[in-house]
Amino acid sequence: MMTRRQANIGLAKIGLLAAASTAANGTSTASEVKIKQLPPARTAGGKPLIEALHLRRSIREYADRPIDAQMLSDLLWSAYGVNRATGDRTAPYWRHVMVIDVFAVMANGTWLYDPQRHALVQHLEDDLRAKTGLQEFVASAPLNLVYVAHGERMTDVSAEDRRLFASADACFIGQNVYLFCASEGLATVFRGAVDQKALGQAMKLGTDQFVTFAQTVGYPKQVG
Repeated sequence: MMTRRQANIGLAKIGLLAAASTAANGTSTASEVKIKQLPPARTAGGKPLIEALHLRRSIREYADRPIDAQMLSDLLWSAYGVNRATGDRTAPYWRHVMVIDVFAVMANGTWLYDPQRHALVQHLEDDLRAKTGLQEFVASAPLNLVYVAHGERMTDVSAEDRRLFASADACFIGQNVYLFCASEGLATVFRGAVDQKALGQAMKLGTDQFVTFAQTVGYPKQVG
């Protein structure tokens, strides 16, 4: 008999295959999908947890400096990467059912993070950064993470409660990002000031998918 964990990992793989095979309005077909393999994440080092907690803060001004591939790799693994042979993640999740996808919205397009392969799968070619929030800084920051929930996987929760449970999972991921950024000298802010419906439409999400929160990441702007 298939366990909940095995079924859960299977759902994640099916979701990635479905995303890759979508062929409408700028998305890629299975034969054309672009995949960026990330370098192996560094899973040792960084500041001690207590120091990272001391440094953790929200920052809304960002330098005009890109995030390199290694830093992006470490960031995404810290956010929601696989940290055990079971396929489980660095962040906990509701009833052991993975309902959150992490999208990286950058100048070169919108990418779905695939934790199993530790890779980015192109979802859209468009630069949607300006649509990821209501503040001006989101349009020029190098990276906006968008936490998207799969409502159809939350079969044990009523439709009106799904956003609450999915938001809790997104917040776990967001705190991982905060602590990583504090450790590595990056700036970040977790944001609810998002037009979720408009962003979902721009991202061409499925009927049962919905945006929970977004989180901006970059290097802090130097003042003076």
